[in-house]
Amino acid sequence: MAGTDGSNDFVVFDQVQKSYDGETLVVKNLNLSIGQGEFLTMLGPSGSGKTTCLMMLAGFETSTHGEIRLGGRPINNIPPHKRGIGMVFQNYALFPHMTVAENLAFPLQVRKMSRGDTRDKVAKALDMVQMGEFGDRRPSQLSGGQQQRVALARALVFEPELVLMDEPLGALDKQLREHMQYEIKHIHERLGVTVVYVTHDQSEALTMSDRIAVFDDGVIQQLAPPAVLYEKPDNAFVASFIGENNKLSARVDSVTNGVANVTIDNGDKVQALAVNCGDGGNTMLSIRPERVLLSPDAPNRLDGKVLELIYLGDHIRCRMAVAGHDEFIVKVPNSSDHAALNVGETCPVGWVTEDCRALDAA
Repeated sequence: MAGTDGSNDFVVFDQVQKSYDGETLVVKNLNLSIGQGEFLTMLGPSGSGKTTCLMMLAGFETSTHGEIRLGGRPINNIPPHKRGIGMVFQNYALFPHMTVAENLAFPLQVRKMSRGDTRDKVAKALDMVQMGEFGDRRPSQLSGGQQQRVALARALVFEPELVLMDEPLGALDKQLREHMQYEIKHIHERLGVTVVYVTHDQSEALTMSDRIAVFDDGVIQQLAPPAVLYEKPDNAFVASFIGENNKLSARVDSVTNGVANVTIDNGDKVQALAVNCGDGGNTMLSIRPERVLLSPDAPNRLDGKVLELIYLGDHIRCRMAVAGHDEFIVKVPNSSDHAALNVGETCPVGWVTEDCRALDAA
């Protein structure tokens, strides 16, 4: 992962804003630095501003305010085809009248590369995505996954320093999408190219990224490596958007040494890590399903009633009624170490204080 030496300034968004109507900002004062060789994912729901940011970096949209720099050079006024950026789209954007090899050769011919060098680079790029035997076929003769591999090879064939990917796996089925996630991740690791990737799929972002920028309402809510985002969300939006999350509405009674003493809406009193809450204010408690303990010895013990059990192979998904909430989820490992649960029974539910975060009241 690049940028570990502090040189996170290969791609820079400096106070960037974007408005389409002159009134509403879809991107608000964006400040973001991306290191050379880094895989950064822009993640968020539809309308959050992530794709607009990617399109401004590509040159297909112009910023209303602020500056975008690539390798220390301002690129706001440089047209897309002169930025030297590779692009991969969800719809592949391959030329249907060209063969696979001709599709890959096109960006090299535009750059006036010799015929011999073009042939060598096309062969190398096709081998990289395991499509070496498909050079003479046309896109219509390929499956969706094969077309996406060709689109990826075309984005990489002229050896750009930066590749942008806009929901590139959205049209693939689940199994192929997951396989391609690893393919792209491994190609990135081999080449060391900088990748800016846009998706609304949280598992995709967690799988592939060095860092993830979580967008909502035109603002980055949190920027961090995947494990930090999942384990230590800064606010209620990030906690809810990244992974499954139990939410309990509560009020903060006091905060001592970073620990919040809270009263849940039903009157139960528990403790949580004070992250983004004020003394005496409302809060949302966030606890991941796999961190919930089903034990009479668990701290912050509450009573839970089993409402539903779903067998998922490696774990049992248990939906419970806890503290007045009927959608409290517990992931119970499928092992002989855990006693069998039954629908309708009541059992103890708890958590280690550090595993529960007191966040802003969503």
